[in-house]
Amino acid sequence: PEEDLQKAFGTTQALTIAEAIIKKGEISLTAEQRKQFTENKRRQVIEIIARNAINPQTKTPHPPGRIDQAMTEARVNIDPTKSTDELVKIAMKAIRPLIPIRFEEVEVAVKIPPAYAPKAYGEVAAFGKLNREAWQNNGAWIGVVQIPAGMQTDFYALINRLTKGEAETKLLKH
Repeated sequence: PEEDLQKAFGTTQALTIAEAIIKKGEISLTAEQRKQFTENKRRQVIEIIARNAINPQTKTPHPPGRIDQAMTEARVNIDPTKSTDELVKIAMKAIRPLIPIRFEEVEVAVKIPPAYAPKAYGEVAAFGKLNREAWQNNGAWIGVVQIPAGMQTDFYALINRLTKGEAETKLLKH
């Protein structure tokens, strides 16, 4: 009733009460929902680390399984209320003593033959940050793409799929 609303929120205005609930209210989750939410966050953290981090000794990405194992070993606690970026920082700090790992970006020079250049350009440009690019007189495209080091394998797979293996690539900065 209205007296209860007045007592709890200091008003009976529906919009004011709704705003107070949204700003200050808490969501009650079942244990199953909380577990699912936490597991999804954990997977996101592992995915981000796997995509962006490499083993500095071998210059290769760590597989998600290895990152998951290191997080378990380091007893990384996933707090579902924290942001994914914050959790990635916490996880990286915890697993660094266990596995050699760091975030790194690489630059890859790509030359795509004229037959594939117009079609491939969009996907290649969307994959990473284009630092330099040039269209050749014969229709070929040359570009320097900056990508997370952990995504190199996926990038080369994309280039090969788009050009049927006819593109040339060279790792510039690693």
